[in-house]
Amino acid sequence: MRRWSVSDIPDQSGRTAVVTGANSGLGLVTARELARRGAEVVLACRDETRGRAAGARIAEEVPGARVRLARLDLADLASVREFAGAFLGGAGSGGPGSGGPGAGGTARLDLLINNAGVMALPYRRTADGFETQFGVNHLGHFALTGLLLPALLATPGARVVTVSSAMHLLPGAGDPGDPSGEEPYRRWMAYIRSKSANLLFTHELSRRLRRAGSDVVAAAAHPGYAATNLQTAGPRMEGRRGTERLMGLGGRLLAQPAAAGALPSLYAATAPDVRPDGFYGPGRTMPPRGGPAPARRAARTLDDAASERLWQRSEELTGVRYAVLDVPPAA
Repeated sequence: MRRWSVSDIPDQSGRTAVVTGANSGLGLVTARELARRGAEVVLACRDETRGRAAGARIAEEVPGARVRLARLDLADLASVREFAGAFLGGAGSGGPGSGGPGAGGTARLDLLINNAGVMALPYRRTADGFETQFGVNHLGHFALTGLLLPALLATPGARVVTVSSAMHLLPGAGDPGDPSGEEPYRRWMAYIRSKSANLLFTHELSRRLRRAGSDVVAAAAHPGYAATNLQTAGPRMEGRRGTERLMGLGGRLLAQPAAAGALPSLYAATAPDVRPDGFYGPGRTMPPRGGPAPARRAARTLDDAASERLWQRSEELTGVRYAVLDVPPAA
């Protein structure tokens, strides 16, 4: 594949994008480059102060950029519902969904970039009682996508891009359909489980969209090893200071900047040849960097039974049902 860059992003004028975690790192770059190409971008951020700063930075770097801030805390399903309700009810009113109506007057949503995430946190729970990494990285985005589904289905050519990780390839993560976590809690295994869940979600969403006859494309991406605040604001190897120092040195030597790490997400969101259930990452694997290309994927994330099991459990836990996609498989 020829090296792809932000200059290859097609014109996004008239399109509306929601980017979660857009206040920093990969999300900020993704939002900025979509705005640069003409999209109206909703910065879905938990921290409104940092979100406003991100919006101001984008406006400074991209004169005329159309960006707006909306609060979204993926660790709180009430916040997810509030965000989605404001978006769906805000078409044409200057609110979060004011990118113009889709078919039938529904809010327009061309791109949903499920980017926000946490990594290797000490054990804690979300507002709804879920282990935080599984709750934020998977369940929060599962609920958000389901609640925004009417806008996605009403917008021709819409896409859902969910950011996973190459670390999902590591073994021993257990069943992503079981959110209770292993005992004792191991933060890296919990992270890997949540990133595997991102890919199983993409797989099952693609299957259900296809059965429903929708042209919405669900794809996934990973940034490789990118230098973002995700590496500095959470990961610690319990009791292993030497390992921490080694990770810090590895980050300085091997990590690519956030601008490069965001390329696979931007590719999955905008490139014309992206396929449903596709997974994209840096073209080089050792170290993982370079232009976007189809990425290696664990076979377990393409397992129909596992993805359906996770889907059903996610609906139960979040209370969000994708009823319009409940089309039985062909006989």
